[in-house]
Amino acid sequence: MSKSLFPAFLCLLATSTAWAQPDRWQQRVKYKMDVQMDVKTNRLTGKQRLEYTNNSPDTLFRVFYHLQWNAFQPNSMMDVRSRELGKSPIGKDAKGNDKYDWDSRVTDRISKLQPDEIGYQKVISLKRDGHQQVYRTEETILVVDLDKPILPKSSTVFEMEFEAQVPIQIRRSGRNNKEGIDYSMAQWYPKLCEYDAEGWHPTPYIAREFYGVWGDFEVNITMDKKYLIAATGYLQNPNSIGYGYEAKGVKVTQPAGNTLTWKFLAPNVFDFVWAADRDYKHITKEIDGFTAHFFYQENDTTRQTWPQLAEMIPDAYAYIKKHYGAYGYKQYSFIQGGDGGMEYPMATLIMGNGKMRGLYGVAIHEWMHSWYQCMLGTNESLYPWMDEGFTTFAENNVIGNTLDSLKGRWHQSESYRSYFNLVSSPFEEPMSTHSDHYNTNYGYSTTAYSKGAVFLEQLGYVIGAANRDAGLLRYYKDWRFKHPNSRDFIRVMEKESGIQLDWYLQYFVNSTKHIDYALDSIYEVNGKATIRLRRVGEFPMPIDLQVEYADGRKEMHYIPLTLMFANKPNEDPAIRQVVHDGWRWTHPTYTFTLDVPLGQLKSLEIDPSQRMADIERRNNKAVAR
Repeated sequence: MSKSLFPAFLCLLATSTAWAQPDRWQQRVKYKMDVQMDVKTNRLTGKQRLEYTNNSPDTLFRVFYHLQWNAFQPNSMMDVRSRELGKSPIGKDAKGNDKYDWDSRVTDRISKLQPDEIGYQKVISLKRDGHQQVYRTEETILVVDLDKPILPKSSTVFEMEFEAQVPIQIRRSGRNNKEGIDYSMAQWYPKLCEYDAEGWHPTPYIAREFYGVWGDFEVNITMDKKYLIAATGYLQNPNSIGYGYEAKGVKVTQPAGNTLTWKFLAPNVFDFVWAADRDYKHITKEIDGFTAHFFYQENDTTRQTWPQLAEMIPDAYAYIKKHYGAYGYKQYSFIQGGDGGMEYPMATLIMGNGKMRGLYGVAIHEWMHSWYQCMLGTNESLYPWMDEGFTTFAENNVIGNTLDSLKGRWHQSESYRSYFNLVSSPFEEPMSTHSDHYNTNYGYSTTAYSKGAVFLEQLGYVIGAANRDAGLLRYYKDWRFKHPNSRDFIRVMEKESGIQLDWYLQYFVNSTKHIDYALDSIYEVNGKATIRLRRVGEFPMPIDLQVEYADGRKEMHYIPLTLMFANKPNEDPAIRQVVHDGWRWTHPTYTFTLDVPLGQLKSLEIDPSQRMADIERRNNKAVAR
């Protein structure tokens, strides 16, 4: 199939998938943008045509746009929020000095920006169906009071002229990052906010998470022809651009003049990112039906690591496809840029000068966002753990199963350690907290990334890892391109396992109650060993209790939680499973009897897999005497 026809076909396929859920309507956008980039002033001007389809049952009287570069100005919400959090001590460093809650990438840098270093986005004109609209800018949000409402099941066209100044690189987007990349162009255009069943989401930008409307992007970027551009989407004029995009064997003839116009199409995405640099090296790798692109500045380190990364991606994708689903587009770009790692549809910006292990880790993490953010599209402002946590879980598994040095280890151990450290601090908040409104950067990041990964690993303990893994594939299949929420996810896992899980979601996401189970006592009654367990913490769970006998035999004694209304399957056929009556969550203790005398027992251990996030493991083991 030709390049010119494929994006339309993919768009049709992806769109039909998005509409497969009859009770979940989706708004729809279609952007066409023409952008002129002036590299001398670091400013751009643009024209945007936006076709907006209101598939909701509601009449819309206003619309909102994100103007996220306005955050990079002194005294902005992002600036003040960063400086306020930076005043909060969160512990001691190795030398005993106070550590403060800075985001090290931001700190107080925004407050020091000069007029030619700030970022801004200014809307010059906005028309709807040919009529000028009334609008106002409230820092990073454009509020548009419509002259006529948008009726349900109707479409309208917005036409905008805008201009922007690229800020010094501070957070995600900007110019001249610390590795010398000229332009990291994220959040660069006025972007329509999402409207869903919960209403509008005009979330001010303070450096955290995103949410967007599914749609199709046609973006034409004109700039100095010395720059190579990497972007979301498929380049439509590769043979007149060159720079490694051209078809094999084609002799590239660039048009006359000092500029090139790069023409990209991106079907069924919710955002568009690009980057540009005069020194990018561009290599590609064909992988199981799609092309991986790699853009980096070549130096003594990257000359070895980036080509090696390209060779490692096929093995990583084989694992990803089997466990989390197939990648949904025909292209993905790993782009050196930004301030660490940040995901976008069909592309990521990552720092690129580090060692191979670190480069591979950040590349896989950001790529896995293509599944849990860029194809599923959860509102990560409300559910950051469903993106960052699930991505961390998957990243750990991918890396742990593709790097020989990590194979055979428990891949989620670091997430558990981080979660336990959070529990022992005063900074834990419920996972249901909006990402912008955590009291600390530390609490947010540990909750979203580490506790979110623990949520998934521990879910395997509750319903069985095989059920959890099958559920993840089902989740991807059922909810791709549909903005699932936490309840949608847990319902998939309930359907897959046959186990009720509303209690698990409630306790682990909406509270900060903790798990602590103990072997209370072991004694003999009428010649039979009797075991009493105690729930010390407030969080009820099913129990795996491994009993080892004096003759070396092992049994797994499984005590379901009555709230589950079902049992998980035996996860290890090599060990006999004994299923007991359920433990009622209202009861702090549970007692059962073994059909052997106490003297035939060697040891007992609650949850030998250590997947249950028990905050005090020292009371989980006992040696029979």
